[in-house]
Amino acid sequence: MALSPQTTDKVKERVDIEEVVNDYVSLKKKGQNLWACCPFHQEKTPSFSVSPAKQIYKCFGCGKAGDPIQFIMDIEGIGFTEAIRHLAQKYGIEVEEEASQDPVDIQAYNERESLFIAVNFAKEFFQQNLKTEEGQSIGLSYFKERGFDPVTIEKFDLGYALDSWDQLLVQAKKSGFEVENLLKAGLVLERENSKGNYYDRFRGRVVFPIHNLSGKPIAFGARILTQDKKQPKYINSPETAIYHKSDVLYGIYQAKKAIRQEENCYLVEGYTDVISMHMAGIENVVASSGTSLTASQIKMIKRFSDQVTVLYDGDDAGIKASLRGIDMLLEGGLNVKAVVFPPGEDPDSFARKSGKSGFQNFLKTEEKDFIHFKIDLFASEAANDPIKKAEAIRQVVLSISKIPDPIVRSVYAKESARLLAMEEDILLTELNRQILKQQQRPTGQAEETPSVEQILPTSPEEEKDKLQPKNIKEERELIRILINYGFEKVSEEMHVCEYLLEEIKELEFDTPVFQKLLLHYKKALLQGILPKFDYFLDTQDGELKKEVINMIAQSREISLNWEIKHQIFTKKESDDLSDTSYRISLKLKSAYLKKMRLEVQEKIKDASESELNELLPVYMEITQLKTKIDQELGNVITSRNSPNISKKRLSNYIIVILRLNLR
Repeated sequence: MALSPQTTDKVKERVDIEEVVNDYVSLKKKGQNLWACCPFHQEKTPSFSVSPAKQIYKCFGCGKAGDPIQFIMDIEGIGFTEAIRHLAQKYGIEVEEEASQDPVDIQAYNERESLFIAVNFAKEFFQQNLKTEEGQSIGLSYFKERGFDPVTIEKFDLGYALDSWDQLLVQAKKSGFEVENLLKAGLVLERENSKGNYYDRFRGRVVFPIHNLSGKPIAFGARILTQDKKQPKYINSPETAIYHKSDVLYGIYQAKKAIRQEENCYLVEGYTDVISMHMAGIENVVASSGTSLTASQIKMIKRFSDQVTVLYDGDDAGIKASLRGIDMLLEGGLNVKAVVFPPGEDPDSFARKSGKSGFQNFLKTEEKDFIHFKIDLFASEAANDPIKKAEAIRQVVLSISKIPDPIVRSVYAKESARLLAMEEDILLTELNRQILKQQQRPTGQAEETPSVEQILPTSPEEEKDKLQPKNIKEERELIRILINYGFEKVSEEMHVCEYLLEEIKELEFDTPVFQKLLLHYKKALLQGILPKFDYFLDTQDGELKKEVINMIAQSREISLNWEIKHQIFTKKESDDLSDTSYRISLKLKSAYLKKMRLEVQEKIKDASESELNELLPVYMEITQLKTKIDQELGNVITSRNSPNISKKRLSNYIIVILRLNLR
């Protein structure tokens, strides 16, 4: 089932950016906009701007931008449909579903919804059990013994499963749930050799509900409180249509806001580790719930932060067994640090023992980047054994080789060589060998294959230059003028957009996002729409929407007092759109000619005599044309009747360049 277009339209019409953002941060008016410290990253000076007039937000610090729906997607870490549902609930808008025509889709949707309802019923049942005599004497006593206060118990929806074979089953059937649905939700089991006879999966245990990103309970982990060695300490829900353990992190719903604000995610192993850290005032923490870390879980962390700190119990053997997790985190593009607790301690026990301030101070002082952590881990056993030392070095280099960013990789290689007291060239040789080894894996074994350029360290300037098209600045400026002023008149009979599109009709943009925006603009015109900026905000293409907001958002406003009180008048680009449009079209043509001239230069290097006879005149004409445009840009424009510098001649040279196979 999908949301009806009517529901989405109603939400878009009713939603207000100021009301939505005010639920998360306190906005203060300054000029025409509202400002606050950004909810997506830490800052002391407000750089997060909200424009009620344009219904957009933009952080000039971290770059986050969007409309009210995008804000909910960003702040809650949910998708478009979930964001619409969230806002519909806030504004009391009835959610209308649009039935899929595919019976398979309808069945899958209905099954998922029924499982959500069943699991939520079980969660509430387990919570209510804490109020029973058995629940208070066993379940609640255990939570109090761990130091969990009522607020924390409610925050994590903790509960208790009665020591009964079918108490949940009986209550669920009374409430109208079918046994088949309870079975699919993993709440009941069928007895062996007794078909049709069912019993509760969770019995006589404290229960830890597992939530998805939007806060819905989807599964349970349950801990036994007796010393029965025949029973496992923990049992968990099986995989269902709504619960895939490799995609879930325990505590992510409660932690996502804090992870964004702190710009760091603590990664632990168990449920109680997460809860105890919350009790110690540290909320940016999640657990892998005892399972090996997966690529899906790493992607989920990266949605909220690029920094992760792994917390390890004080057990060297256990740490070494889980080191693969660090390499996976690095491979996922995360910056990794680690903290090791004293022998015999884990985050849960140490948090309860050391208190809030002691625990927080310990994390700050003991935190190490993964290089120092790995070197320290192997240092003692490798100190007097050259073979073990060589293996330790390979382990460190192996981790570095997982980092996808070549610049970060180069920095870590240099630091490792210093710490290991070895020649940097030797370490780089081993690093390149590891990367090449990963390149040679069979298809499917390596998640990412670095290019040759990634192996060889390059400067930040070189990397930036390689990633950006040559004309990106001029292309962006022209699109910005189109979006902000395209609907305005450049003369009595012509709009800005008509003038600009005619001037650049021979050019093809190099930057994909600006080419997409240009096509989007032309499509609107073909539909008889003269688009303003809000037309582009209605797209679900996140990349386009973000670019448009970056183009219309203002980081600074000119004070009205300048003109009113001090008679200081500042020329704005909108004061003379004829001049603004003319100049930006010339700037783009100049950039385009510069690129063409460079291409001709490259071709001349290897040209034969006959090719030179054809290339040199082209080169000279392009140079003269560019010089004329640049001279025009350096003058004050007094008339729009100046000769059309580029259209015919530029078009001719584009044809020549194409014929010479230079583009």
